[in-house]
Amino acid sequence: MPGLKITLLQQPLVWMDGPANLRHFDRLLETITGRDVIVLPEMFTTGFTMEAALQSLPQEDAIDWMQAKAQQTDALIAGSAALQTERGPVNRFLLVEPDGNVHCYDKRHLFRMADEHHHYQAGDKRVVVEWRGWRILPLVCYDLRFPVWSRNLNDYDLALYVANWPAPRSLHWQALLTARAIENQAYVAGCNRVGTDGNGHHYRGDSRVINPQGEIIATAEPHQATRIDADLSLTGVTGIPREISGMAGRRPIHVTLMIVHPSLQRFWHFYREG
Repeated sequence: MPGLKITLLQQPLVWMDGPANLRHFDRLLETITGRDVIVLPEMFTTGFTMEAALQSLPQEDAIDWMQAKAQQTDALIAGSAALQTERGPVNRFLLVEPDGNVHCYDKRHLFRMADEHHHYQAGDKRVVVEWRGWRILPLVCYDLRFPVWSRNLNDYDLALYVANWPAPRSLHWQALLTARAIENQAYVAGCNRVGTDGNGHHYRGDSRVINPQGEIIATAEPHQATRIDADLSLTGVTGIPREISGMAGRRPIHVTLMIVHPSLQRFWHFYREG
């Protein structure tokens, strides 16, 4: 069974300066060889800023750069960027192959506390990328808090999260990554940034790779600009009895919602897959 060599780049980001960020990652990528997947943080060209919706690098420039880096490293280059697209501004996770093929996933769950939903368009579909014998589910930051969106119906082997996840909620980040690995019986990799952004928010990083048993197999030192590597094996996914998963025993949930009005009582019946 094919293995997968993954590298996460836990790095600071220069606020709203695409060329400076690309130069920084240029230097880092010059030294990386022999990997299958190289992951950059969320909004790696700008930091997590709402202004980037209108002032970010053109999508073509970001893709051109990632295509060049993928060819240079012979790896899948992955990371999200604020981009102007045919759908309007989006927080788009790009995964670019060495041959130039581009996969896109637009962040589904926008972070309302930062007003992200007023600046970017939400994505409307999941994407699974097949790469060197692995099925990879790309997800972005706040998506992590929504377990149904990352539910594994035996359609992926690795869930890949990129983030600008603030330090005050770092325990949430760590716990939720572990939970997603265990409940979905899949590898989980989370690449977060470090440093302080233009709004004064601090980031610890805590980037990590977790196996389907919930064990951390690689982790980055908090607050450090660093790189972590992990070698994954599909045996770690296929060797777990599916009966252990809650997916096999899940049942539909029927909800009855009663709306009381002074002059009217009505029942609405909803069906939702649990």
